[in-house]
Amino acid sequence: MNPHSVWAIYRFEMARALRTLWQSLVTPVLTTSLYFIVFGGAIGSRMQAVDGVAYGSFIVPGLIMLSLLTQSISNASIGIYFPKFTGTIYEILSAPVSAFELVIGYVGAAATKSVVLGLIILATAALFVPLRIEHPFAMLAFLLLTSFAFSLFGFIIGVWANGFEQLNFVPALLITPLTFLGGSFYSIDMLPEPWRTVSLFNPVVYLVSGFRWSFFGAGDVAIGVSLAVTFGFLLLCLGVIWWIFRTGWRLKN
Repeated sequence: MNPHSVWAIYRFEMARALRTLWQSLVTPVLTTSLYFIVFGGAIGSRMQAVDGVAYGSFIVPGLIMLSLLTQSISNASIGIYFPKFTGTIYEILSAPVSAFELVIGYVGAAATKSVVLGLIILATAALFVPLRIEHPFAMLAFLLLTSFAFSLFGFIIGVWANGFEQLNFVPALLITPLTFLGGSFYSIDMLPEPWRTVSLFNPVVYLVSGFRWSFFGAGDVAIGVSLAVTFGFLLLCLGVIWWIFRTGWRLKN
């Protein structure tokens, strides 16, 4: 692997994030802070504890995961879409840069921005609600694993998209609804049957549950299952990206 090519792509993407700092960082933090004020302060103070956790604290992992998923997809998809849009993708593909180095550069930058954003939102949440992290290493592991998995997914969307409308289609009409219905603001154990069983087919449930377990030691599904689903999704995205570069789908035609 040529570290110089990876570093060049990574540095370019990080510099682009700094140029759009308000959109990349400040806006998601302000939006999430409003969730804490409304749900954690106004509504949470009038709700009973969920699994022994105050409601304002209970929703923190779900809100972080909501920002993590949407920003990972957005950062990675825009990163690879712009070279396609401007035509510079052909210069990148003809350069002595392997597909592995290309993916590491773009996905690594997108995942880095998402992890930083997640940590900043976590620090912001501590200003509004009391927090405890029972398993800090598991929390960091989920943070990294989810960021890389969905940055890979965003890379796939960026390759697939033929316009800016398609870039926003999947995050707005698929990821955000799945996150809201994935236990971000409630425990799926609170749902009656058959809705609780139906919720288990939502992959975001396993992400939110595993991340919440790292905070409070309790989740809707077993921690091993959450890790397996997250890691399986990452491997699936890697397989799709391998096929994209092998066939040149939407890159060379």
